[in-house]
Amino acid sequence: MTEKGRILKSASAITLVTLISRICGYLRDQRVVLLLGTSTAADAFVLAFRIPNLIRRMVGEGSLGASFIPVFTRTLRDKPIEQAWALAQRMFWILAAGLAAVSMLAIIFSKQVIYVFTVFGAHRMQWDLAIFLNRIIFPSVIFIGLAALAMAILNSFHVFALPASTGVVFNLAVILFSFAFLYRPIMRWTPQAFRSPAVAIAIGILLGSVLQLGIQIPALVRRGMRFAPAISFADPGVRTIGKLMGPSFFGMGVYQINFFVDTIFATSSRMPSGSITSLYVADRVMELVLGSYAIAMSTALLPLMSRQVAAGKIGDMKRTFAFSLRIVSFITIPAAVGLILLRHPIIQVLFQHGHFVAESTTLTARALLYYSLGLPAFAAIKLITPMYFSAQDTWTPAKIGAWALGVNIALNAIFLVTLVRVLSNGSPALASTAAAYFNFAALFLIFRRRYGRLGARQLLASIGKMAVCAVAMAAGCIVVFRFSNFFTLAHFVSRLGWLAAMIAVSVAIYFGLAWILRCEELPELFLLLRRHEPAVTAASESGFN
Repeated sequence: MTEKGRILKSASAITLVTLISRICGYLRDQRVVLLLGTSTAADAFVLAFRIPNLIRRMVGEGSLGASFIPVFTRTLRDKPIEQAWALAQRMFWILAAGLAAVSMLAIIFSKQVIYVFTVFGAHRMQWDLAIFLNRIIFPSVIFIGLAALAMAILNSFHVFALPASTGVVFNLAVILFSFAFLYRPIMRWTPQAFRSPAVAIAIGILLGSVLQLGIQIPALVRRGMRFAPAISFADPGVRTIGKLMGPSFFGMGVYQINFFVDTIFATSSRMPSGSITSLYVADRVMELVLGSYAIAMSTALLPLMSRQVAAGKIGDMKRTFAFSLRIVSFITIPAAVGLILLRHPIIQVLFQHGHFVAESTTLTARALLYYSLGLPAFAAIKLITPMYFSAQDTWTPAKIGAWALGVNIALNAIFLVTLVRVLSNGSPALASTAAAYFNFAALFLIFRRRYGRLGARQLLASIGKMAVCAVAMAAGCIVVFRFSNFFTLAHFVSRLGWLAAMIAVSVAIYFGLAWILRCEELPELFLLLRRHEPAVTAASESGFN
């Protein structure tokens, strides 16, 4: 099978499982907002969940793998497999000890952790509830981090579906604890001041993180992993991973860090009540696209690029990146247009239930508008950073990420002071979008200067065709939207049917015009249908088993 076929096959497996996970994630968030709406209790829950979720999203979307996979892959290639498993075992216990220490400190200093998010002075905030929830949730980072390491090990063997499915298990655990038969008994055993469904949901988050690790352990054991305690900082591989890990966390996770900054600015008294939750829900909707394919492609790319660099095939690595960027752009550009045009119907259909009322929908739709503008850039960053990491260069993405973080903070401050009446709760989202485009442009130009051309002309020509298709799609979507009289529909089923129809018409127009314009990305996607060629595993390519 060609390299393109391998990438798409791996990405498709991850995408399918990740899409199921994102749907379960939507159901999880729908349960949360149904029970809590955009109330002060909801803001307290989101604040308490923010740091553990930041760590979960960063390690779960490849930050840990970015430092571990290149070193582990090279060890598998050049040394006996026993040494590779010894490296994995040492990293497991070092990571466990480090995360346990961090978790213990966060529990002890939970009040200070919550204060980090409210530097601008949160208004109408349930402080005590947020602190209590943070103490329940934070130990989950131990199991989340170890699950991410297990995922990186299995990805190195081209095992993608099982690690990707851990998100499904996590979300199902949280959903289960959101139902009355579990949260009501838990509330009865909770101190009066903290009686909220949010407490049961927090317990579900902790249990879900334990299950994320647990379901991967049998697969690791079958491949040779042993879990006898072993900590050694003298191992050269451990030292190399340690040097790469800090910068890789920052470089790969800059989007999540910027969202963390957005949350801080959303606590300002100048923002409307519910801004924190509206940003969270808008980000979750966007993640249905970003997480379903861009992150899946990124996960599949890193092991392949690491092998290409180890073999000295820099040209192949650049072509792999250019191909992946075109494919992901072919999906994210129309997705961004669709989210912008249909943001209000999407939020209304997905979330306007229970305590999530019409005002909540308006707040969230505004945030989604500005996040959607940056969707292509957010996706592109997920693809370009693995190219640096495969060459064991984690410092460049970290340095550019620091500049992008500065751009985000500066723009957030400017918008808060000068444009908050116009942008309202959308200003943090717009700041993150601008920072994302800066981040990608800088990484692209620096890599091109170091290693040569990356096929920018072909990429721009392809994007031009995609833009034409997206404009036609937008026109068709607007016509159907006006014909539907969506906002006059009283029943949920009618709204859902018209939303599905608008999406279907938009997709048909986009792909139909792409076929007429002969966009090369369309037939490349059909590589997914080629089943007659045997897939080549990571083990057979690298000479280990």
